[in-house]
Amino acid sequence: MRRLISSAIGAALGLVMLCGAPAEEPRPKYPDFGYAPKDHEGPLFRLSQDYPTELPGAEALPAFFQPEFTGDEFRRHYKDHWREYLVAVRDHCFEGNHEVDWNVDLNTKRAWYHMPWQHWGRFGREGLRGLTKEASVKPHQLAPTQTSRGQAYAVAFYNDFAGHLLGTIWRDVEAPDAAVIEPAGGFPHGSVIFKLLFVDIPLSEVPSLEDPILWQAYITSTFDREDRDIRPVALIQMDIMVKDDRADNGWLYGTYQYNGKLGNANRWDNLVPVGLQWGNDPDVTGNDFTNPHPVATRINPAIKESVINPDPTELPATHLGWNGRLNGPVDNARSSCMSCHLTAQHPYRPKRIMPHAALPDPTPGSDEWMAWFQNRDCTEAFDEGLTSTDGSLQLAMSLLNFHEWKHNRGGFYSRRPPAAAHPQPQARDR
Repeated sequence: MRRLISSAIGAALGLVMLCGAPAEEPRPKYPDFGYAPKDHEGPLFRLSQDYPTELPGAEALPAFFQPEFTGDEFRRHYKDHWREYLVAVRDHCFEGNHEVDWNVDLNTKRAWYHMPWQHWGRFGREGLRGLTKEASVKPHQLAPTQTSRGQAYAVAFYNDFAGHLLGTIWRDVEAPDAAVIEPAGGFPHGSVIFKLLFVDIPLSEVPSLEDPILWQAYITSTFDREDRDIRPVALIQMDIMVKDDRADNGWLYGTYQYNGKLGNANRWDNLVPVGLQWGNDPDVTGNDFTNPHPVATRINPAIKESVINPDPTELPATHLGWNGRLNGPVDNARSSCMSCHLTAQHPYRPKRIMPHAALPDPTPGSDEWMAWFQNRDCTEAFDEGLTSTDGSLQLAMSLLNFHEWKHNRGGFYSRRPPAAAHPQPQARDR
């Protein structure tokens, strides 16, 4: 087994200094990935990292932003038209990416970017599709017939509005600047972030994974192991975050679940909306609708700030989030989209992501538990004295990865040469 580091990284996971550098220093480049098979001869993942240096204007806003809606009218609009909204966002994210097989730096329709510093660590980015290890998948989490344990892998994409902030934070390869987040107000209005999630569960155990979308990825054999080989993974989920200053907390969250039984000619259209979330329902403290092993989707009528797809012929049975809040099938049933993302902060504290990870023997619905289910402003840090990363857990983890490498693991810096944008990676023993 080998660990392959993109040519931007040297022996200590720093960047390789080459002799004969040009007089004008090239723009720093971040590593494409952390893991790939030693003798792989096929295409490799490329980090889309030519972040825009200027913020796009209002004319560049995606069509699903509705400038005529504000306040209560805006809230009624996305509550009443959640499905049309989610389909419009999904199709916007897909346009131009199918044609280039998700090499988003080649998309001629619109620009998309990746988060740097996702290559580092045991969960780091693999080199075939750019996937990072996301979560374990427990038996019966995806279907009653699912008896195997598995794991989820994911890759996320940022539009040009979001990419501008990434480029500002990561301008200096040796010193990412999280201090710019708060003065900038976090990600700008118009930012769109989406993530594709895949699982390695046997397809026969999950009926909705019929007619699957499969990618080959260099992943571990189980969630807790570190040995890697090339294995197929099936698309199971897509998440979106849309930064809209008219939303109460700054972001709209949406998720989709794959249902191959629908038999759409374009299999990507089998990603059906699960729902849309704009608040955390902080007054709903019950625990009656938590559903970790779903036989049917249980929709809690008390939840008013998430809307869930009510059609069981379209949406496979899914567990949702805690007490019926929005969450996706590979997410934790005792959390929600918003509650997880509100813990995104720098320095990042991974165990703060959910109450049962942070608290000893927490009681669902207690005051301590409900700290995770408040309607905080997205630019407010979850813990006092820290810096909010405005809902982006990837940004929080990337900054953590960088500072862990720099301060705890040592290493040396230099610059990537400009001659070849994506040269073949160099092999390195584990």
